[in-house]
Amino acid sequence: MLSFLVRSLTIDNVRQRERERTVAIRLMVFLDDGGVMNDNNERGLQWQRLVSEFFAPLLGGPADAWFRANRVVTDRLFEPAAWRRRIQAAPDYNSFDRAYQEGWLRGMCELVGVGTPPEEECLLLARRAAAFITCRAQAAFPGVVDTIRTLHRQGYMLHTASGESSLDLAGYLQAMGVRHCFGRLYGPNLIDTFKEGPEYYERMFADLGIAPADALVVDDSPRAIEWATQVGARAVLVGDSSLPQGETTLHIGSLVELPALLQQLDWFRS
Repeated sequence: MLSFLVRSLTIDNVRQRERERTVAIRLMVFLDDGGVMNDNNERGLQWQRLVSEFFAPLLGGPADAWFRANRVVTDRLFEPAAWRRRIQAAPDYNSFDRAYQEGWLRGMCELVGVGTPPEEECLLLARRAAAFITCRAQAAFPGVVDTIRTLHRQGYMLHTASGESSLDLAGYLQAMGVRHCFGRLYGPNLIDTFKEGPEYYERMFADLGIAPADALVVDDSPRAIEWATQVGARAVLVGDSSLPQGETTLHIGSLVELPALLQQLDWFRS
């Protein structure tokens, strides 16, 4: 009788683990980058230093001038109204990216006082610089790298859902040592859609061939959370921003809290 009970308990435990594994595999978690995985302020400072490291030996000019020029030009490029105008004027993401890369390097060259390379060389240099910088930037929030590895080890399927290009995302995740934990690195370039509305999430889920109800979007932007839930995804808001918690949206202080939260949820259990 005792051996029967032990065997039954063992079978029940195996079945429970199988159910948990099935839940975890079915669940796809989409992580935003800046503000969720990485600290944008810290990364901005590192970009200034690494920009000067990359461009000063190649194009000339003092390293500190490149440092200052990157700060001025990126502030100008990321000014919200100007950013929206450029997105609205771009026929597609590739056109937007070409204009952005050229404007970034051209603006810095003008401030440093060095000649700007021809257009195609300018684009090549800008992209080489991004590849150099992203795989060296170390701006992960405390505990995030271990958290990502924990989620991966537990069987959650991780993808990004960012406004950054997949090339930049690959560099950042490589620098963090967690690129292998992720599947698709979704940025606007992969789906030719800016992260500016619900369509971004619709195209992302369609690209993977999944139902929105099987997706969990984790972001620090209340607007992004609202877009994701509008198309039927579950969502977790990270950080200090306010958004009412509801049936499909929860709020955590940092990504470090996500594994424990997922263990408590029954959203994906059926």
